[in-house]
This record gives sequence, structure tokens and C-alpha cells, in this order.
Amino acid sequence: MCGFRDPLGCSRQVPWLEAAQDVPFGESPAVRPFPVRHGRRVAPGWWWSSATGRLVVYGCGVMRTQLMLLDRGPVVVALACRPVELVWCEQSRAVGHAPQLMARLQDGSGLLLDCAGRSGPSARLAARARVVADAARAAGWSCRLAGSPDPVLVANVRWLAGYRHLRYASGPWTPALVEVFGSPRPAVEAVCELGDPIAVWPAVFHALWSGVLRVRLDEPLHERVVVSVARQEAEAA
Repeated sequence: MCGFRDPLGCSRQVPWLEAAQDVPFGESPAVRPFPVRHGRRVAPGWWWSSATGRLVVYGCGVMRTQLMLLDRGPVVVALACRPVELVWCEQSRAVGHAPQLMARLQDGSGLLLDCAGRSGPSARLAARARVVADAARAAGWSCRLAGSPDPVLVANVRWLAGYRHLRYASGPWTPALVEVFGSPRPAVEAVCELGDPIAVWPAVFHALWSGVLRVRLDEPLHERVVVSVARQEAEAA
């Protein structure tokens, strides 16, 4: 079984396999509110998703980071934090677990994700994650227990996320970017060739966020980083 709240905030409980196919979890609020802990540097907040055009509530900094990384995924069509709680029987008692994030994918399947943090998962979380993984596979979904991501990757994606809104794709730049980066080259050379860097750089960053252009994100971004058109990498593979 699983429990969730519909868009009006009413609690529902239905069989998990049925809910995995039919319930739009991306529109569901969190099954439980995220507490505000005084003295913590990161409080609950909202992330604007470029994949859905909606605000997604998160409970802490590690959830926000994973939201950001998922939001850049090209196959993600819906995102939510803690929208569903799976309930099962364990040693004659009911046990429930609400994965921290859910992503709906283009093929109709989904992803359930928990954040393990820097110190790794606790024994309790690891045990519950195994049960959730079995439930996810039964529904044709996937499950992930995410550790601490590469800080260079996070820093780069966070910078690009500042240009995720579609307003940075407006104007004539996108077709020009595909042409000017037809062969991999340092970013600054192409930007200066196109025109005013103040106008062109935001379009470059948006194209890197959206996947029109590609760059290595496991190395620090800088003006001479080599950028290419994404389709070239796909053809090479």
C-alpha cells in the first residue's frame, strides 16, 4: 500500500502498483510537512523546476541539491519531494517510509530517491531503501540511494541553474550557438565572435543547462572551457 495527499490536500491510500501507474505524484504535496529547525543554515524552501515550470517544495539543502541535479535531466517531466509513503508489514507491524524525492520520467516510469548524506546511509535507511527498491522494480520504476555528489559538479550545475529559465533562450542566439559550436572550441572565442558577451553568455549558459550544448561538468567552468554541440557527442557514441 501507499499513502499520499491529492492536490487538494486530502489523504489517500491505495495499492502501490495502482498508484505508481495512475497517480500524478508530481502534483501532490508532501505527505508530511517539512519542519523548520532553529539554528540550521538551510530551512525548507521552494525550487522552481525548469522541467515542469512549477515550484517544488524541499526540506533541506541535500534535497535541494538532488532536485537541482534531477531538474537538468532530459527525461524528467515531473518532480516532487516526499509525495508518497510506502507502507508494508514487517514482523507483524506496519512500517512506512516516504522517499525524499520522486521524479516522473518521459516513458511513464518513475524514480524514487533518498539522500544518504556525507556520512552514508544509516542501517535503518539502508534496510528501508531495499524494500522501496523492490517495490519500485515491481512497478517498473527505479530507486536510488544518493550519496554526496561531486562538489565540482554541484558548483557547475548550480551556476548553470541560474540561467535555467526559458527567457534566456529567447532571441536569435540558440541557432547561432549551434552553428558557432559546430566544432568543439573554447567558449569565450565563440561568444566574442557572436557579439556582445553580456548578451551572449546567458544564452550559452542556458544552452548548457538545457543540453543543447555540452561541456565537462566534472571540471571547473571557466571562460576557455571547451564547448560542443550535444548532438555531436550522441553521433560519436
